[in-house]
Amino acid sequence: MDFSLSEEHNLFRSAVANFVDREVVPAAAELDTRAEFPEALFNRCGELGYFGIRYPESVGGSGGDMLMFNLMIEELARGSLSLAACVAMQCLMGTDFVYRFGTPAHKERLLKPALRGEKMGGIAMTEPNFGSDLAGIQTTAVREGDGWVINGQKMWITSASRADFFTVAAKTDPNAGFKGIDMFLVERGTPGLHVGKPIHKLGTRASETAELALDNVRVPAENLLGPQGSGFRNLGAILAQIRVMTGALSLGVGRAALDAGKKYANERVQFGKPIAQFQAIQHKLADMATQLQAARWLVMHATWQIDQGKPDNTAAAMAKLFASEMANKLADETTRIFGSYGFAMEYEAQRYFRDARFLLYGGGTSEILRNVIAKEITG
Repeated sequence: MDFSLSEEHNLFRSAVANFVDREVVPAAAELDTRAEFPEALFNRCGELGYFGIRYPESVGGSGGDMLMFNLMIEELARGSLSLAACVAMQCLMGTDFVYRFGTPAHKERLLKPALRGEKMGGIAMTEPNFGSDLAGIQTTAVREGDGWVINGQKMWITSASRADFFTVAAKTDPNAGFKGIDMFLVERGTPGLHVGKPIHKLGTRASETAELALDNVRVPAENLLGPQGSGFRNLGAILAQIRVMTGALSLGVGRAALDAGKKYANERVQFGKPIAQFQAIQHKLADMATQLQAARWLVMHATWQIDQGKPDNTAAAMAKLFASEMANKLADETTRIFGSYGFAMEYEAQRYFRDARFLLYGGGTSEILRNVIAKEITG
């Protein structure tokens, strides 16, 4: 088992890192302040081929592995978690079901343009009253003639105001629990599909999030993505990828916070010397670096398992749990190193602190993940 990066992976990571340093980092604070979708940077990611990293060349991708994808996601999150969240949605959750279960026409009209950055995809699962309890969703899809009629409300939908198409989770059998959940392709402009106003958030402010309402939305039969009754199982097939990807996002934020803390500690002088020379600060930085490295190995191991064709949902849950909590811990410690300046909006420490909260929810909350892990280790 060798987790060292190949020359190809190292070259790709360096290329992404250079892009982040040149174009993302200088723009990140202003995008956050304006709560403005990073359209120019998002389009640049499309031009650079980032959206198709994990898809085969047959649909316009580049055939990269999960490691390459996560290296990209980590670097983007280091520069701007808002941008990284938008890109992650486009690369994985917003397009995967269309790739796996869409018709050839769907792939030509939607997937291939999305991988070029010409269209945008999203996924609509969470509802106002149901988040972790996916089996409890109330959105319904009823078969009528040669199609389906969908009714319900969705909440916290990333890129909702800009997406050209959505993968929508709905109940085709309200009495079947998880087995009654299916996924449907719904395109922007379909009568009855309404996007609410953007939600003003504490963090990841440049990643637009909104409510989605479906009022007698009719879609053709071929827009059922996968055999009826398989939606939850098909989601499970990429759940490890979603969680490990969220771990990679966490590594990026953790790195940014640690780098900011080290830089400030070496510049800030108190009692006649840089605060980095005081043992109290040194211990903080040592603990932060150790936690980041531990998270990295958990994420790398779970990523390696996916690339070996043996995804381990428990390992992925552990990686996401530890890495997201790590990112929040490091962001908090960085604000403490900054002292009162960590409370000032002109310094980046407060943005890392706010953005890191986002990582606690996507891919399963820490509480849900602990339930998943506990169930596995206790039999």
